[in-house]
Amino acid sequence: MAVYGAPAPSPAPEKPPRPGRGLIWRYLLAGALIVACSAGATATAALLQVKQVADIFDRNSVPLPQGTSTALDDVASGKPQTILVLGSDRRYIDIKQKNPSRSDTIILLRLDPGRGATAIMSIPRDLKAEIPTKNGLVTDKINAAYALGGPGLTVKTVKALLGIKINHVVNMNFSGFRDAVDRLKCVYVDVDRRYYNDNNPPNGSATDYATINIKPGYQKLCGAKALDYVRYRHFDTDLVRAARQQDFLRQAKDQVGVSKLLSDRDELLKIFARSTQTDIRGTDAILRLLKLGYESAQNPVQEVHFRSDIGQEYVTASPQQVQDTVREFLQGKASSGARGTPKPRADDAARRKKTNRRKSSTTYPGTFDNATMAEDQAIQVAVGLSKIRRAGGVLQVYYPKLAAAGSNYVNDQVSPRSYLIEDRGGHRYKAYRLVVSAQGLGQYYGVEGTNWKAPPILDNPSESHRIRGRRLDYFYDGDRLRLISWRTKGGVYWISNTLLQTLTNKQMIGIAQSLSLVGT
Repeated sequence: MAVYGAPAPSPAPEKPPRPGRGLIWRYLLAGALIVACSAGATATAALLQVKQVADIFDRNSVPLPQGTSTALDDVASGKPQTILVLGSDRRYIDIKQKNPSRSDTIILLRLDPGRGATAIMSIPRDLKAEIPTKNGLVTDKINAAYALGGPGLTVKTVKALLGIKINHVVNMNFSGFRDAVDRLKCVYVDVDRRYYNDNNPPNGSATDYATINIKPGYQKLCGAKALDYVRYRHFDTDLVRAARQQDFLRQAKDQVGVSKLLSDRDELLKIFARSTQTDIRGTDAILRLLKLGYESAQNPVQEVHFRSDIGQEYVTASPQQVQDTVREFLQGKASSGARGTPKPRADDAARRKKTNRRKSSTTYPGTFDNATMAEDQAIQVAVGLSKIRRAGGVLQVYYPKLAAAGSNYVNDQVSPRSYLIEDRGGHRYKAYRLVVSAQGLGQYYGVEGTNWKAPPILDNPSESHRIRGRRLDYFYDGDRLRLISWRTKGGVYWISNTLLQTLTNKQMIGIAQSLSLVGT
């Protein structure tokens, strides 16, 4: 960790692109294949251990549908491999009407020790694609391939779309996800806003979506609630939803150490096996994959963003966008910028016009002075915290005087929020959340404060900087600042970027350094 002692008169420059370390575990945890990989990484040389893993999996798992393996491409031992991970979507209305499931998650993982990075890529589930059915090509969302022909047809569709070979497939349902989260004693998640649906307009249309009521702020989510959170799919976009899933899995990976996975390996493997179908079976197949994964582990991992545009019905990608995406995926090169192109909000134009009348910051481009509105919210949470009697200690309230251009603070029934949070030992702490709506559908950044001084989210910062006498911890995702935190004697505070990380580094730094104590 580098600490710069002298105060900096200007913000730190934008970081050069660099692969995000540890991103691979986001997806491997989603399909508990991570358990086998984590166990095998320390026991590759011990054939007995690998055999035990293979036996547990083979006894509890269900084979892939007949014919799926014929869609896969053979690969020589030790050569690069591409793995397709599928998560099936089974909503309440599908069960009631006996509708076939569509793939909820489509992820590609590229293991290639010869490249500078291990590549992971999410394919938008609403991507417009030509699906090669037995009766000819069908134009539909790419996740419809799963309903029309299961994992085998999905493999063929992805191969035809991208023009690449796929060597293995892992097909999961989300019951395993829910059970694994419970087995791992839940996950602390930095929830960006309120997620709510009661299947009654305007909060949702009747029975179309699962009911959900998760308030904003850092909190512990367990099985069913965690599953509702990652599957939430309205009032945002396909890209935002994928980013939310990735963010959840990143936080889960950061909180679940290898020792926990190893100590509970057998039970986690059983959970994974019962909810997973894959061609990766038997000691030899698992050993080959573990060896390749071990050789690739020395490389950083890069999340490849699928270049696309969001339309009314489909996510679309031009041939050039597909070509550029595939090139980056196969070459393992870093990409910069946000996770995707945010879909404009209906009120974005009016918000920009209103913002332009406000005083802009020249030191931190893309921010403006919004101290009055922020302090009003800070006073609300301060009053709310003063009424909480069930947790000891005092939590001072800080708010940022700067805000991102085009943003507005959310003020509804639950935002801003004053609340209690428990650590894993059952100790309670005060906390508050300010929710800020940014430009783009489903884009929210947040200000969090708590007198829990060791929340898992603040473990292992990328680096630290001292700006105007204040030490700020930076947390990067690739070249983009995902989070900036600040500590006092009485608490910790942080600024969270949007799920698509649409705030620039300078915006994040400016907002963080402008944190001010309420009433001063």
